[in-house]
Parts: sequence; C-alpha cells; structure tokens
Amino acid sequence: MWKFYQEHLGYTDEEMKKFRQNPRNADVISKAPALMNKTIVIEVVEAHGCNSRHKAGDKFYFDGSGNLLTKLCPKKICFGALNAMPQLIAMAHELFYAGVDPNEMRFKRTGCGDIGVQCGGWGRVVMEVKVEDRKKLKY
Repeated sequence: MWKFYQEHLGYTDEEMKKFRQNPRNADVISKAPALMNKTIVIEVVEAHGCNSRHKAGDKFYFDGSGNLLTKLCPKKICFGALNAMPQLIAMAHELFYAGVDPNEMRFKRTGCGDIGVQCGGWGRVVMEVKVEDRKKLKY
C-alpha cells in the first residue's frame, strides 16, 4: 500500500519516510478505500441573480478524494461557487475519517462570495453537501 502512495504522489524515498512517520497518514490510508466508494455531491439549494446561471437543483460532483467530476457538472461553473466548496469537502473528509457519517454534518451549507443585489453585489448561490454511495451514480 505504501509503495502505491509513493508512486501516486511522486515522493522520493526520503519524502516517503517522512510521510510514513506521521501516524495520521496511516489512519487516513487505512480508511481511504471506503471513501473512494463515495461521491461528494454539492447541490444548489437557492440561487438568484447568478451570472453563471446556477439554479436550485444544479449539482456538482466530486469523487471521494475531492476531485471535481467535470463530465457530471454544469458546463459553466462560477468561480465564486467553486471557491466555496472546499470547506464542505474538507469537513466531509474529516468526519468520514473520524468515523462519523458526513451526512450528519450540522453546518452543511455554504454560499458563493457574491453578496446579492440587496447588498451591492449581483447574485447569490447557496449550496449544500451530501455524501452518497458511488454505485448510485453513473460516472
């Protein structure tokens, strides 16, 4: 398993030695296969005035590692919306690695950086994260 990660990450032997010295890395690697069977879905739950035309029901799909699955996403993705997603993905990862169902996350919503027309911006997009079994989705 360690050799796979060394090659995957492009680590030298010295870097791999340092990587292996961190006990948290061993814990994450032991749980990674289960996370790879998940899909992280961030769905737009509210949108108004979005220049990229995001609307409620739009979904952004990420594999268990947090890689954006572009073929399943809208053709246009607002950088403001995309910029808000990493926090939710990181929280889902952390809960999963801690043995907690990420769908039990209390604060599972985020929004783009635009503040909306009422506050001097253009639009506003609110999104919510959930983690699904990969087999339910076709990609």
